[in-house]
Amino acid sequence: MHVSSMLRMKWFVDNYASKTTGNKIKVLDVGSYDVNGSYKQLFTEDKYEYVGLDMEAGPNVDIVPKNPYSWKEIETDSFDIVISGQAFEHIEFFWITMSEMTRVLKKNGLLCIIAPRGFEEHRYPVDCYRFFTDGMVALARYVSLDILHAHTNCAPTLESKEWYSRHSSDSMLIAQKKYEGKPRYVDVDAYVCIPANHEELRTGLLPYTPKRRPLISLMKRILRFFNMLEE
Repeated sequence: MHVSSMLRMKWFVDNYASKTTGNKIKVLDVGSYDVNGSYKQLFTEDKYEYVGLDMEAGPNVDIVPKNPYSWKEIETDSFDIVISGQAFEHIEFFWITMSEMTRVLKKNGLLCIIAPRGFEEHRYPVDCYRFFTDGMVALARYVSLDILHAHTNCAPTLESKEWYSRHSSDSMLIAQKKYEGKPRYVDVDAYVCIPANHEELRTGLLPYTPKRRPLISLMKRILRFFNMLEE
């Protein structure tokens, strides 16, 4: 698991999940198979009950649904928090997975998704999509969730180097289900696309700004190139 993905999920836990009240906060991790680490370590406090779901059995997997797009093994409105990290790019019909995540989430429950904007192709077993902030916004709008936070390649400070990446960055969504029961889908007949305000959605996190090389350094490289041609 990429370090930046773990940092983002920890930020979600510290700023959102930790403020959830209740005797036992049930957490469902969609795509929990432990390949190079998992989010389970972030939910070890006694107040959390962590459950891992994936499409095949293995380390850190508690539920393997018979149908990957219809989780009959899980009741509607049964989890306080539903998360997924570095999984949506591998799901062919991710909007159906989004629907199931919403269905099993309780009223006022929290949803957090982290998915790549960059990264080279990495099939597991397939690699289908990349996501931007507007894509995360669209996911929440599709199932009528309230958007609490969304960003692409942002960090708490410009010095938070492990959060940033020029080519292998992540996007993140935090949303809340304000209703009970099955997903309430967007009314496509009445829907009008109103672009979201990214600055407001990233709630204080700062976007990646690539450092520009000094002009004198660029000139030196150009001169070296021409010297090589003359030789």
